[in-house]
Amino acid sequence: MLASALTLPLAAQDALVEAPSPSSIVNSAPQEQWVIIEPEDLLVMTLAPDSKGNDRKVVIQLMPAPFSQRWVENIRTLARTQWYDGVSVNRVQDNYVVQWGDPGHDNPESGNGETKPLPHGLNVMHESEYRTLLNREITPYFWFRDRRVSYDEFGQDEYIQLKPVADRANFFDPYSPVISFSKGFPIGTAFEPSKAPQIGWPIHCYGMIGVGRNYSPDTGSGAELYTVIGHAPRHLDRNIALVGRIISGMEHLSSLPRGSGALGFYTEQEKTLRTPILSIRVASDLPEDQQPMFEYLSTESASFAEYIKARANRRDPFFITPAGGVDICNAPVPVRPFKYTGDPSE
Repeated sequence: MLASALTLPLAAQDALVEAPSPSSIVNSAPQEQWVIIEPEDLLVMTLAPDSKGNDRKVVIQLMPAPFSQRWVENIRTLARTQWYDGVSVNRVQDNYVVQWGDPGHDNPESGNGETKPLPHGLNVMHESEYRTLLNREITPYFWFRDRRVSYDEFGQDEYIQLKPVADRANFFDPYSPVISFSKGFPIGTAFEPSKAPQIGWPIHCYGMIGVGRNYSPDTGSGAELYTVIGHAPRHLDRNIALVGRIISGMEHLSSLPRGSGALGFYTEQEKTLRTPILSIRVASDLPEDQQPMFEYLSTESASFAEYIKARANRRDPFFITPAGGVDICNAPVPVRPFKYTGDPSE
C-alpha cells in the first residue's frame, strides 16, 4: 500500500506532462478546420518607413457580416478612394489605444487646422446599429461562464432551446452573461433564453479596431480608426463600432511613442511624432502577388473547442495551479499566414 501511494504523485506528474498546450492543439489542427480570409476582407496599411528605413505594413481583417457592415462599407470606400493616403497616427495612449486619421479632425491638440473632406455617399449610422440580431447561423455556439451550450431547434413559440456540450470551458466575463464566437471573432450577447433572436456585439479585445466618434452615435464614419493596445476596454462595447482586428504588424503600432496631450494625442510640439500613413488598400485591389494570405482556426471546429478548454484549464507542465476559467480576451482566435504549396487554381 505504501509503495502504491508513493507512485501517485509520479503518475500525476506524467498526466501533466502529457496534457497538450493550447499552441500544440492549434498546431495539430487539421487543415480542413482552418478558414481562409478572403482578400476582400483584408486591408493593407503601409506606414512610413521607420528611423532605420525598414518597411512597416499592418494587415487588418475586416469584421464579417452581419456585424458593423455599414461602417465596413465606408472603410472600403475610404480605402478605394485613397482617402486614407497621407493621414497619420495622431494618438497613442498608453495601455489603451492607437488612433489614426486626419490630424485636424476631432483632435483636441490640432488647433484650428483644416480637415480633409470626406468622399460623398458615406453611410450615416444610427445608435441601434451598435448591436446586431443573432441567429443560429451567425453564432452556432454560445459559451456560458460555466458551460458550453449550443443551439437546438427553435421551439413551437420560436424560443431558443439550449443543450449542454460535454466539454466545459469557463469564461469570466462581467460585461455579458453569455459569450459567443462568430466567424472567428469574439461576440458578447444579452442572452435571454425566452427570446429569439438574441442581440450580440463585437468585443473590445487587444488588437481590435474601432471607429472613433464624437458624442453623437452617428458621427463615426470610419475615417478615424483606433486599435486596442492595452487591457481590453470592455466598457466601450456597444458604445463604439468595432470593424475588424489587426492580424499582422501590430508591433508597428503598439511600440510607437506615447503622446503627452489630452487622451494621448500628440501635442503641436510633438507633431513630428505623428507616423504618416502612406496608403491603406483593400487586399483584393492589389496585384495578386502582393495580396496577403491568412487563415483562422474555425471557431465551430473540434480543435477550437479543445483549444478553449486548454486555455481555461492550463495543465501543461509549466502551470502549477490551473485557473479553471479564462477571460474572453485571453482566448484569442488563432490566425496564421499561409502560402499556396501547389497550383492556386486547384
